Amino acid sequence: PLYLRRMDTPTTIVVSDAHMGAVPEENEQAFFRFLERVPDLTRDLLINGDLFDFWFEYRHAILSQHFQLLHLLRRASEAGVRIRLVGGNHDAWGGRFLEDSVGMELIDGPARLDVGGRSALVAHGDGLAGGDFSYKVLKRALRSRWASSLFRILHPDLGAWIATVVSGTADRHANGVVDELNRAEHLSSYASDLLRSEPGLDLVVFGHVHQPELLEVEPGRYYLNSGDWIFHRSYAVVTPADIEIREWEATSPHHPG
Repeated sequence: PLYLRRMDTPTTIVVSDAHMGAVPEENEQAFFRFLERVPDLTRDLLINGDLFDFWFEYRHAILSQHFQLLHLLRRASEAGVRIRLVGGNHDAWGGRFLEDSVGMELIDGPARLDVGGRSALVAHGDGLAGGDFSYKVLKRALRSRWASSLFRILHPDLGAWIATVVSGTADRHANGVVDELNRAEHLSSYASDLLRSEPGLDLVVFGHVHQPELLEVEPGRYYLNSGDWIFHRSYAVVTPADIEIREWEATSPHHPG
């Protein structure tokens, strides 16, 4: 069944954690079908990190495994869809190719954005919610200019192989969602504290923990996590009047939800 519908009010569709290149084939094909429908259903697609399981922008090479994904995104952009990508921990090294050739807007979160007519703080979510000091240090180092320059020296095939080895996405799919629940709880608590401390915020949007969640922290003010495309094939539809989390092709016999 088709869960999206055309809306006359300002509509933002939010997705995160598709991890293209590392999910099962049936999930990847489902995401492609989703992208094919997006231009008919919204003019604002917000991708909140980890669209790719690995993305690094080389000057003269494009990873062939992402050809179809990039083609569909370019088609959506040409059809008038605004595509915003907030960098995640797997795809923060975007650049001019994604902007100029694909038509995406690259955003370094946390960022204050309009999402479905609401004032929102948007971040992928990695390194937030306290603790995890060692990861925060590693994150700062990996996103530095010198790290990018060193990685660029590697042959793209070698770089992609290293990224696959350290990714852990395939193991995550095999082991299920249990490992994500504790991180999801911490991120939800962090978002709730942000909403209570900043009255000007209508919405906090995170990803990263692979758990769909919509929590009304105070009347009309929400924490939203759109989930992932490893376990849930989930996305969110945000308008000034409503917020919903939906599943794409939820009745598929291959869908683990």
